Amino acid sequence: MNSTRRNSIVSAVPMLAAFAVLALATRASGDSSTTRTHSARKAAAPSVRSLPSDSATTSHGTNDKTMTLHGGEEGTVFHTLTIEGEDRIQLDVQRPDLAMEMDPAKAPGLDWGSARDVLDRTTPDLDAPLLAASAQYRSPYLAHPWLSHFASGTVARFRPDVQGVDHWKLSVANARGEVVTTFEGKGEPPHEISWNGLAANGSPVLPGLTYSYVLEAHDRAGNKRNFVGEGFSVKAWRLETPAGPVLAFSGSELRGESASMEARSSTPDATPPVMIEAATWLNQSPRTSKPLRIDITARSADQAAQLGSNVARWLGPLLIGGPERVHVATDVRADAPELGAVRISTGS
Repeated sequence: MNSTRRNSIVSAVPMLAAFAVLALATRASGDSSTTRTHSARKAAAPSVRSLPSDSATTSHGTNDKTMTLHGGEEGTVFHTLTIEGEDRIQLDVQRPDLAMEMDPAKAPGLDWGSARDVLDRTTPDLDAPLLAASAQYRSPYLAHPWLSHFASGTVARFRPDVQGVDHWKLSVANARGEVVTTFEGKGEPPHEISWNGLAANGSPVLPGLTYSYVLEAHDRAGNKRNFVGEGFSVKAWRLETPAGPVLAFSGSELRGESASMEARSSTPDATPPVMIEAATWLNQSPRTSKPLRIDITARSADQAAQLGSNVARWLGPLLIGGPERVHVATDVRADAPELGAVRISTGS
């Protein structure tokens, strides 16, 4: 049966060719019978869409207007393909579903390890190059613990030696006779009274000035006796506060203990040891980013300006944070020390 159908389709090929030649000849001559010939050709000839090879089979007499070409399959080969109808061809392509794998754990090329694998990874040694470079570099912030210009704690000690006292009072006064601070009590005074260098209002006194003390002792009968002590001066001293260290020294400390005035004048840019020690204490403070206030007290405005400029120039390069932290304030007083006085404190 299949052989008979294949022979019928093959025998129809010459008939289709004859009808095509006849239609062309009729159209060229302008014969009005073109329409009839064309209708006759369509009626006589079966609707054949393709002539497949031996491997393809087409049912005779069917009106199939759909043909599927299977991609990727061998053997679907057409030697002749004729399309009748409108001048449009619709091709439907079936695309596979696109699945995006967004899970990193399933991505190819990524091998997930354990925490042990991460800890065992080799990391570059960042300390060795830094140590090698800093070994040849002399840091300006190096501490100088052998310097001992600044005393801490007690700046003066008083030892009253009186007996038979009901109550007493010890007053510390400056060169102008103004009372700076007082100590008092009942009974006999202690063997030693220590003073930390702070005035009664809590502010540090100026170093480099002469101070004296007076002891008033009252007995049980109401008699009063005054004992005037010898004058003394306050050297450079340091006070630890919650805001940071407070350093105070006189201008005479800038000369240095072992250098004479002539040696200092020959090297005016040399940093005095007291400034190096001051920077050492300031750099040990945890508030190295806070501004520093330098209070200069001198007998004239020019002297105060010159002293403040020198202190800022010496101290700035030695500070952690740079010279931008330094802020100078001047105060002109007639009773200031001869070479002025300096007080350094940490600002807010």
